[in-house]
Amino acid sequence: MSAPMKQLHIDFISDVSCPWCAIGLNALLQALQQVQRETPGAFQVSLAFLPFELNPDMPQGGQDIGEHLTQKYGSTPEQQAQIRETIRQRGAEVGFAFNPEGRGRIYNTFHAHRLLHWAGLQGQVQQLTFKQALLVACHGEQQAMDQRAVLLACVSQAGLDPEQAEGVLNDGRYAEEVRQAEAEIAEAGIRAVPAVVVNQRHLISGGQPVANYVRALREIAAQAE
Repeated sequence: MSAPMKQLHIDFISDVSCPWCAIGLNALLQALQQVQRETPGAFQVSLAFLPFELNPDMPQGGQDIGEHLTQKYGSTPEQQAQIRETIRQRGAEVGFAFNPEGRGRIYNTFHAHRLLHWAGLQGQVQQLTFKQALLVACHGEQQAMDQRAVLLACVSQAGLDPEQAEGVLNDGRYAEEVRQAEAEIAEAGIRAVPAVVVNQRHLISGGQPVANYVRALREIAAQAE
């Protein structure tokens, strides 16, 4: 009699505007594929995206990214260019193409998180596809992530219904659910993203290389029931 399939539920806590979240997601997905190839049928994975706003008070229209980083971290343009190149290289390693000029501006992402919550209600594949579309729009195409047209274009790219999504934007739906999730994440002590929580117990912090995720997933899977 074969052993029961182990369950791995992964909560990927992140913000659309976070470049390391794009790196971390692609690396995690590659790690999951590798582990599942090594042990086919050994465990079942579910993946959900939870909200984290890096700049919840950002006004409509956003802010120049260079100005923002200087104000927030005290970094110089030269330091920012060096970090941007590091991010570009790390992204290329996991198949994510960053715009070489960076994001251009940084935007409020609250409405994107509301739509991500809605997409999750449609299914985990739909939520993942929508998340990926948002990350490409932000980090690959320098889109304004607080603009309704941009968000709805990402909805369409993910194969979701833009009319339903527009209804969500119009009536303020899921605002309370996003705020509640953010409060619970803060209460859990998570202060930086990406944060990967497996089976509500195991935390993997930061945009890790594929090998690090593989090692962590193997260890967690060995302990899972």
